[in-house]
Amino acid sequence: MSKNCIRPFLFVGLVLAVCFAGQAAQASAVYVGTCHSGGVQYSTIQSAVNAVPPGSTVYVCPGNYPEQVTINKNLSLKGFASGSSGASIITSPSGGLVQNATGLGGSPIEAQIYVQAGATVTILGMTTDAANSQLDSLGCTADPVGIYYQRASGTIKYDSVLNDILSPDLTGCQGGLGILVESDQPGNSVSITNNNVENYQKNGITVTGLETGSGPSATISSNTVIGQGPWNGAGQNSIQLSFDATGTISSNTVGSDVWAPDQYGDTGDAAAGILVYASQNVAISKNNVSDTQYGIAIVSDTSSQFGSGNGAQISSNTISTTHLYDGIDLCSNHNSATSNIINGSDESAIHLDDTCGSTGNNNTVQSNTINSACAGVLLGTGTTGNSPSNTYYNTVNQTLAGDTCQPPPARNSQKTAAKSHGKFTPVRP
Repeated sequence: MSKNCIRPFLFVGLVLAVCFAGQAAQASAVYVGTCHSGGVQYSTIQSAVNAVPPGSTVYVCPGNYPEQVTINKNLSLKGFASGSSGASIITSPSGGLVQNATGLGGSPIEAQIYVQAGATVTILGMTTDAANSQLDSLGCTADPVGIYYQRASGTIKYDSVLNDILSPDLTGCQGGLGILVESDQPGNSVSITNNNVENYQKNGITVTGLETGSGPSATISSNTVIGQGPWNGAGQNSIQLSFDATGTISSNTVGSDVWAPDQYGDTGDAAAGILVYASQNVAISKNNVSDTQYGIAIVSDTSSQFGSGNGAQISSNTISTTHLYDGIDLCSNHNSATSNIINGSDESAIHLDDTCGSTGNNNTVQSNTINSACAGVLLGTGTTGNSPSNTYYNTVNQTLAGDTCQPPPARNSQKTAAKSHGKFTPVRP
């Protein structure tokens, strides 16, 4: 190990040299795998993470790495291309995933990358693949997670998060999350951008507080998050921000969130492309949301125990093909929905929804372009202070007072009557 020495100095006739081992204290760049010649190399990601000082960068060669990685210091974890190969993939270990974290609510989590409290970490260009997780023996206590930040901050960018799902017998369980950011204290902030998330069980991207106190802040932008399509498993949400989390959701491509058993008279679990639950003042813009049951849902907790979803700003989104329910559901107050394009809503393009406890009031709903809906704007019973002013095409009712609207007969047989309001089931810590 090289040393850096302070210039010798004279003290009582003695020349003393004070040296320190500089390399151990300085940030470094190391490599995992054998694709890079020179420098320090490691055979596993975890051994590299353990060895480097804070502030270092761990570069991961293309290939498969069957391990679960825990990070407890500030660093960057980066996959990179070598030759014609360009995928650095964390896979399930040969014995399957094991619990390596406990969620803030006390539930076990089997994370492929776990960023612990206090760390600021960048994860760039990595793939997590939870196939062959072997968690069936745990039943519904299992919760595979691709990337988990707990009371931590940083950047998740250009990653691919795959297959956080249980066996077909357990797909109704409420675990299985692609990216999870969870905190109950102020100051934690994560940027989640340009990622691909697919084949998850419950949620693609979840940013959540602990139902009390301060939640994390997140920038969620330019991600592609695709659900299972019509299926009988958990009611999915592509993106969920909840329980006092704050932030922005912009320019994402999301959808294929459909809980198939939900139909008229069924109070089962509906699925949403973007769900904001008990979090206030969230800005949602320029997203493309398609093939869902709710396109964008802004929801206050009905018990008032966990707070409101008031003050959302929903603008310039394109929302298409919402089965049974609404393009935008405002089950909260003091929101704005402006300049959105909403096509093909079975019930309503925009629902000012009174079913979440004195909600659906004082919303601004203007300059939206609405094409093909049972109701352009559905005004929940008793709602007040709303000001809808939009452009409508092919809507049976441009505005309609009440809580239901029967879709036209041309829509398929599963969707031929008014709905019983679906229950939102957000992931809780």
